[in-house]
Amino acid sequence: MTGPLDGIRIIDLTAMISGPLATMILADQGAEVIKIENPAGGDFTRSAANRQGDMSALYLNNNCNKKSVALNLKEKAGRDALLRLVASADVFVQNFRPGVIERMGLGEEQLRKVAPDLVMVSISGFGDTGPYSQRPVYDPLIQGLSGLATVQAGADELRPQLVRTILPDKLTGVTAAQAITAALFARERTGESQHVRLSMLDAIIAFLWSSDMGSQTFVHSEVPQQEAASLQDLIYETTTGYITIAVQSDREWQALIRAVDRPEWAEDPRFLTARLRQENIDARLELIQSVIKTDTAEHWLARLEAEQVPCAPVLTRTQVLDHPQVLANDLLSHYDHPQAGRLRQARAPSRFSAAPEQHWQGAPRLGEQTGELLAECGYSAEEIQSMCDSGIAAVPAK
Repeated sequence: MTGPLDGIRIIDLTAMISGPLATMILADQGAEVIKIENPAGGDFTRSAANRQGDMSALYLNNNCNKKSVALNLKEKAGRDALLRLVASADVFVQNFRPGVIERMGLGEEQLRKVAPDLVMVSISGFGDTGPYSQRPVYDPLIQGLSGLATVQAGADELRPQLVRTILPDKLTGVTAAQAITAALFARERTGESQHVRLSMLDAIIAFLWSSDMGSQTFVHSEVPQQEAASLQDLIYETTTGYITIAVQSDREWQALIRAVDRPEWAEDPRFLTARLRQENIDARLELIQSVIKTDTAEHWLARLEAEQVPCAPVLTRTQVLDHPQVLANDLLSHYDHPQAGRLRQARAPSRFSAAPEQHWQGAPRLGEQTGELLAECGYSAEEIQSMCDSGIAAVPAK
């Protein structure tokens, strides 16, 4: 069985998270992804902490199912080798700052000379133009500029807070992967190849707009100060840990009242409708918390589930591994990596009926496929060795 993108070759010049995650999603779906890395260390995430067998978890978790070719693109011979690889490719992805790829001599004009139907993809931090386009970018900067940190705080007047995961980076990766498949589909239908451009800032603002920018939606209305959704979240403390409860509809609210045995809440004028329950959210959550803290998580989850109240335990990352639903989903794969040893990683979340068994190959060593793929491009063994001796290319140490 092969994945839906079997036969698609992608040249990947990206590093860090957003680009590598995008191309890993496509590799998981069957594309051949050739990761081009600098012989002097490769992708920066190779040097990150949390290591085993001199491989970092951050690199391993964003580069499965790829091949690595180590080329020094500052040298003409390295660029020439890259162009030979591009000649057989369907997609070219890079996430340098705007203008860098052109200054390297690898812009769209040069690439289309060797691959006229190439889908080009450029991922940036802030965008291709504008006052921030040439600034260095990391995830917290996008969280701040996009408004995400204010959304996370709960209200405009409260201290902004960062989401404790690199959401803009990862969301940009998912968005890029979808855009690449759309461009490939369009090429299949029309024969036209495209240059896809997207930024982390664009991806996160579009993401926020679906649910968090209601006060900014109506152009000709006065935009109110964003009011706090709540001074507390939907996490409730029990005597044995934490659980989460989320109710929206009248039916769910009545079910919660039965589960906690508080019939008087049904007559409370503050909670008679969904709108009133939202307006009085802090009072409502405080009442729920006052009851939930009196017994165990196991007790309340059983009561809530019996009444079909939406609820779940709040787990630590280690507890997630053994939760029955995670096990039932067969979400985690265990395999032996030749360098990093025994690993546990999450499989691709989408399953395809024509390819139920996911192809799995651990993230490559730096330059692991350099010799193989350069030979495929017509380089002799002597030429490849000469390139490695001069630092233009690299293969793993034996």
